[in-house]
Amino acid sequence: MEPWAAGVNEARRLLTDVTVKIAVIFYSMYGNTAALAKAVGEGATEVGAELRLRQVEELIAKEVIEKNPKLAQAKKKLASIPIATNDDLLWADGVLFGTPTRYGNMCAQLKQFIDQTGKLWLSGKLVGKVAGVFCSTSTLHGGQETTLVSMMIPLFHLGFIVHGLPYAEVEQMSMQEIHGGSPYGASSVSGPDADRMPTEIDLTLARALGRRVAIAAGKLRS
Repeated sequence: MEPWAAGVNEARRLLTDVTVKIAVIFYSMYGNTAALAKAVGEGATEVGAELRLRQVEELIAKEVIEKNPKLAQAKKKLASIPIATNDDLLWADGVLFGTPTRYGNMCAQLKQFIDQTGKLWLSGKLVGKVAGVFCSTSTLHGGQETTLVSMMIPLFHLGFIVHGLPYAEVEQMSMQEIHGGSPYGASSVSGPDADRMPTEIDLTLARALGRRVAIAAGKLRS
């Protein structure tokens, strides 16, 4: 049995009588953050959560995307994923937000989405929901932890209960290869050309984050 399997079985037992709804909302330029987002969603569904996988609106002009074959190809692969709205936040019991790093902070696309939640902030309709965060960077020291921590700040303003990724997830301690993951959330290193997809350790930690947010949201619901 995998180390986390007992916890998954216990979570399923605890959540049998409650439907937990999890939204995974992300921006991805070349597909790295999208891979993490899908793994986060897998972790949530492993414990029986209902999932909405959503991407935020693109701000790069269409003609710019079309002139970059690599970017155009990546966007084509993501085209089937619906665009996130505030309704997804209202629907969800827990929300996980993902972004590539931009100078140690979240990208403009995700920031714009969060900035459009003013009415939800004013009404307090997100207060008490659970949240988690994840990101990708080009280099090992490219700002993963600053990005994850700074992502949490607006979530506290909105009333989210923010969940981290504890060292109980033993993959955090692995020295086998370059990988992401920190107490603040899941992450990965994509390389200068964005051609290094998340490692199996990255994906394992992303699934763990999804499970933990879903479990916490379910416990609050029940």
